[in-house]
Amino acid sequence: MTQGSTKANLADKQFVAGMLANAATRKLGAYDPGHDLPALRKRFGSILAELGSNENPLGASPRAVAAIQAALPELPRYPDPKGGALKSALATHLGVSASQITLGNGSHELLMLIAQCFADPAASIVFSEFGFAVFPIATAATGAQAIRVPALPRDHPTMPLGHDLDAFAAAVRRDTRIVYLANPNNPTGTWFDDAALERLLARMPMTTLIVVDEAYYEYIDAPGLSGALRFLAKHPNLVITRTFSKGYGLAGLRVGYAISHAEVAAILDRLRESFNVNALALAAAEAALADPAHIARVREWNRAERDWLTEQLRARRLRVLPSQTNFVLIDFAGDAAPIEAHLFERGVIARPMGGYRLPQCLRISVGSRAENERLLGALP
Repeated sequence: MTQGSTKANLADKQFVAGMLANAATRKLGAYDPGHDLPALRKRFGSILAELGSNENPLGASPRAVAAIQAALPELPRYPDPKGGALKSALATHLGVSASQITLGNGSHELLMLIAQCFADPAASIVFSEFGFAVFPIATAATGAQAIRVPALPRDHPTMPLGHDLDAFAAAVRRDTRIVYLANPNNPTGTWFDDAALERLLARMPMTTLIVVDEAYYEYIDAPGLSGALRFLAKHPNLVITRTFSKGYGLAGLRVGYAISHAEVAAILDRLRESFNVNALALAAAEAALADPAHIARVREWNRAERDWLTEQLRARRLRVLPSQTNFVLIDFAGDAAPIEAHLFERGVIARPMGGYRLPQCLRISVGSRAENERLLGALP
């Protein structure tokens, strides 16, 4: 055995996981979920104001809770792998065919799945400078080239840091397979209306999927904004993702769905994990759909509380961006890290925005009135 072959054999004995990962994964960082909330709940107890995760303080529909309890005896059984009952309920609720719906373990999984199915290193993916953090992760995971579109400027008169849809249209290339948009957008809270989306869709080639993430759909109430679903019949390259985590208050169960052309849904199903939505989530989501009055209460309460919190913050001469979500983005016009640390030490959890390249901002969820007052009292 030669000296060279001996060294090669020794190298084979050394385990380095990073060297085994594929090229795309080696470039990835893990999704940052924010603070360790279970540990913080132990530290602060009942005084903790959790305003960093955009959860629904009103919680789930009582019908959803009852459905979870009724489903508990079925825990030894695998859930329906196709989620047939939920897909049927969604189809009726949305006015589409069940064949157009793909269920996911939250919309996060679906956004990743779309990239896995439709992009590769020969493709490009377009998303916003301040778009949802999953968009660049999904892009990098496939090895596709990321095209990051600059947002509207901070001094824009109506929608600072919003999506620049003209720039999106200009950024699309022949190799662009996916355009990711969030409407309303996380983390800015900004939005674009139906007319703007219709103009963008008219400019998009059929070789590009337009993915509109509507995680905060249940909160929208702005004039001219009704969602992307109305355009699906005319634009088969449109995909809409939504979730039960926000307005429906089922974040702990992780269930989302995509609405698309049936052929797109069939392709997504090829890579969708088996049993990817658990039995309790399927039961709770179906029951939640049957309680529109609860969603109406959530929407009205959130609008009133968001407006009140925004007024209180602006009264302190803080810049609060317009929002159609259950959070607000505050621009402190300087490094927000000391402010976030100050709040943290007082048991008020905000979401720092350095990971979104907005280090001067904090994202604040609309909490209960008591939590919002705790925030205001803790601000330096």
